Amino acid sequence: MASETMTDEAGVAVARDYYDSSDAIEFYSTIWGGEDIHVGIYDDTRDIREASATTVDTMAGLLGDLGDLHVLDIGSGYGGGARRLVAKHGAAHVTCLNIAEEENARNRKLTGEAGLSDRIEVFDGSFDALPFDGEAFDVVWSQDAILHAPDRDAVLDEVARVLKPGGRFIFTDPMQADGLADTSALQPIYDRIHLQNLASFGFYREGLKARGFEEVEVQDRSNQLRNHYARVAEELDARRGELSASDAFVDRMIAGLGHWVRGADEGRLTWGIMIFRKR
Repeated sequence: MASETMTDEAGVAVARDYYDSSDAIEFYSTIWGGEDIHVGIYDDTRDIREASATTVDTMAGLLGDLGDLHVLDIGSGYGGGARRLVAKHGAAHVTCLNIAEEENARNRKLTGEAGLSDRIEVFDGSFDALPFDGEAFDVVWSQDAILHAPDRDAVLDEVARVLKPGGRFIFTDPMQADGLADTSALQPIYDRIHLQNLASFGFYREGLKARGFEEVEVQDRSNQLRNHYARVAEELDARRGELSASDAFVDRMIAGLGHWVRGADEGRLTWGIMIFRKR
C-alpha cells in the first residue's frame, strides 16, 4: 500500500508541476486563449477559445436552470468554465478546486476582474481528497481533468460523498475506447501524462452505477477530441514565434498532440459529455 500511495502522490506532483511550469502557462494562455484548458466543440467554429466556450454552453444547457444551485468544479484550471456558468448561465455559486497553484492564481485574478469573486471561490487541492463536507453540492462539474488522477476510483468516491441526493455529476474526459485489447499504440500518451491508462465510457458507467448513480445521458462526441487536438497543433505551429518557449518545447508539444489525433483517428480514443444523478 505504501508504494501505491507514493505512486499516487508522484502522479499528482507531476501534473501540478507541469501545469505550473512557465512554458505550459504561456502555451495555454496564448494558444488556448487563457480561459480554460478543455476540449472544444467545433461544429460551428475553428476558433479554439470559441469552441471551448461552446463545450461549456452545451453542458450547461443539459443541466437546465442553475439559478439556485451550488456547483463544484473539480480540476477547474483557469476558471473559464466557472465564470461562464455564473455570468452567462446564472449559477448561484461555483466552487473551484484545482491542484495547480499558478492556475488558481490566474483564476482568482480573472474572476476578480470580472467582478465575480462573490459567487466564485477557488480552493487549492486534489479531487481525490476534496476538502468539503458531505452532501454539500447540487452539481459536480469537471472538464477533461479526471484523466490525470492516479486513482480515479477515489475521485468517484469523493464525488459521491460531496453530492446531495438527487445531485448531478456532469463531466467530460479524454478516454480510451471500451474493450481495447491492445493498448500499446497509446503508450506514448500514457508516457506523456505519466499514467498507466485512461478511463473509458464503460469505466465511468460501471463505477458510478456501483456508487448509487443513475445514468441521465451520455453523448459520445469522440470526433471533437480529434478536431480539438488537431486544431491546437495547427495553431501552435502557426504561432510558435509568439512564444518565448524553445522550438524544442513546441516540437514536443506538437508531437504529443499528434499522438492524440492518431489515437482518435484509429478509434482508440474517445471523448464525450456524461451526466449521472445520485440516487
